[in-house]
Amino acid sequence: MQAGRRVAAALAYRDFRLLWFGALISSIGTWMQKVAQAWLIVTLTGTASAFYLGLDSFLGEVPILLFTLIGGVVADRSNRRHLLLISQCVQMTAAFTLAVLVFTGRAEIWHILSLSFLTGIAQAFGGPAYQSLVPSLIPKEHLPNAIALNSIQFNLARVIGPLMAGAALTAFGMVACFGLNGISFLFVMAALLALHVAHVRQTGQWNMRDQLKGGLRYVRDQPQLKTLTILGFISAFLGLPLLTFLPIITKDVFQQGVGLYTQFMTIAGAGAVLGALTVAWLGKHRHMGIMLLVMQALLGLIAVGFSLSTVLWVSQVLLFIGGAILVTCFSLTTSLVQLLAPQEMRGRVVSIYMVAFRGGSPLGGLITGWLVIQLGSAPIALAINGVLLTTVALVTMTRNHGLRDL
Repeated sequence: MQAGRRVAAALAYRDFRLLWFGALISSIGTWMQKVAQAWLIVTLTGTASAFYLGLDSFLGEVPILLFTLIGGVVADRSNRRHLLLISQCVQMTAAFTLAVLVFTGRAEIWHILSLSFLTGIAQAFGGPAYQSLVPSLIPKEHLPNAIALNSIQFNLARVIGPLMAGAALTAFGMVACFGLNGISFLFVMAALLALHVAHVRQTGQWNMRDQLKGGLRYVRDQPQLKTLTILGFISAFLGLPLLTFLPIITKDVFQQGVGLYTQFMTIAGAGAVLGALTVAWLGKHRHMGIMLLVMQALLGLIAVGFSLSTVLWVSQVLLFIGGAILVTCFSLTTSLVQLLAPQEMRGRVVSIYMVAFRGGSPLGGLITGWLVIQLGSAPIALAINGVLLTTVALVTMTRNHGLRDL
């Protein structure tokens, strides 16, 4: 009982609890769309699917590189709740648009890519606002727990979403997944409107360029924050393609269809929930930095093992472990960034980290997709990523950057 209360400590606070449940429902819808959209791309593009999967990931995330730093400045100066509401409206519209295109039989690859880019723009402004809003909903000592709980809801959605997507794809087709995702945004919007947190208006004149430079300068001059930002980029660049190219592994290695693909996604999500639960239970503790580096090194080894496996149950076990380690790394990194960021600069510090983390994923997907085409093998490309990921972690352990002291 006490262990359960420790894991769910941040849920004792009303505003965080409301936002958490709203985000859970929205995330389930998002993962339903991710599964259906990946399969739609494979269906539309055939032999070029590896490239288009990587391109879709790139276009969905590249706005993070372009606009998140601006979003961080805006989040520090504006009403974060209002920014989030606008972001949710844009994403909801994109989901409903794709549902209509599929329903009418007019969906083409450029539609998918364009809507992914539009959704990415909305997330570029909504992401820093969300990350900056969470610390205002709970006491600082529960911040790592709250961040881990956010990972839990996201990864619970990774378990539930693919299962619901598989059922919806079988019974109703892809349009149901896109339509249900659109509806899911209404729940997080309702949660945002019900929050009691008040916006504290910042006074004084401000210049966006000066504010942006100030945030960049602060991160540059803090060795721990700079190292965490770099690690976030590398982990996303080399680690997340393992999930992006699961449809290719499903078809090329195991010669199966959407059933196994959704099963793979569910297994990875279940492992991620376990990893997030572990971080939530541990909470704020000593040695978070060294734990992060050890987990990253292990993640690379697991990625190599999964990419080389041709035995289904072995791949499933490795994917479960990999999902757990992946979310452990991301939860620890985000927690440390949030703990090190001062309140008045949290939006900008978080946005810089998000550019690195969210930007690493599409770049990694694009480069890995190109490598798959050059090598003619997705497993070999993913194995190369795993070796590099472990190497980076081991090298970082030998450097004096203060991360081991956190």
